[in-house]
Amino acid sequence: MSAFARETAVDALGDGAWRATCEPAWNTQLGPNGGYLAAIILRAMTAELGDPAREARSLTCHYLRPPGAGELRLDVTVERSGRSLSTISVPPSMPAPAEVERLPPVAIVPITEQFEMRPTIGAPLYAGAPESTSGGWLRFADPQPLDAPALAMFADAWWPSPLPRLTRPVVAPTIDLTVHFRAPAAAAAIVEEPVLAAFRSSTAAEGFFEEDGELWSADGVLLAHSRQLALLVDGGR
Repeated sequence: MSAFARETAVDALGDGAWRATCEPAWNTQLGPNGGYLAAIILRAMTAELGDPAREARSLTCHYLRPPGAGELRLDVTVERSGRSLSTISVPPSMPAPAEVERLPPVAIVPITEQFEMRPTIGAPLYAGAPESTSGGWLRFADPQPLDAPALAMFADAWWPSPLPRLTRPVVAPTIDLTVHFRAPAAAAAIVEEPVLAAFRSSTAAEGFFEEDGELWSADGVLLAHSRQLALLVDGGR
């Protein structure tokens, strides 16, 4: 079992309740990463449904406040079940992962130890670039198949796309995150191979920004779409 699978696992408490543990290894400077929490929530939802034939297609999470480290309780209600379609197309051309240097982990951001990140999209951080775009090759440091919880994690694993446009450090806690899962079978076949993560923001006002993301397989399958609303907070505070 990979570190991600182990540290997003849930245990049944009965009557729709599930227990998980929030591990500090997946923290940002402000607390647990939004994608990490989304993965735990999705594991509980999938376990409560108990139907492996039904793949996750869409997930939306609203973050009211960050939990502390330790035990979590999740109460799940199955409202109804349904089906959706997959979308498959071709991603932009990028240098191969082996041609791109891996970024070293950042000591003050524990979650960066959990990933291999090789940037290929957008300018460096805080470069004053004209666009809010960022992305590159992404995989777990401890590889595992890309199930829906893993894709939810990847949708919030990269640094926020406005950072290359800014000129001083900020942090960006997630307010809400939506992920649409496009090709579950193709994602599940990926273990060691990185995915191409591409993120862009076109709107920022009064300290809030919206970000759209795409996760692609190396052979051109769109695995997931994401959108999130996040808050920009001065990193010096």
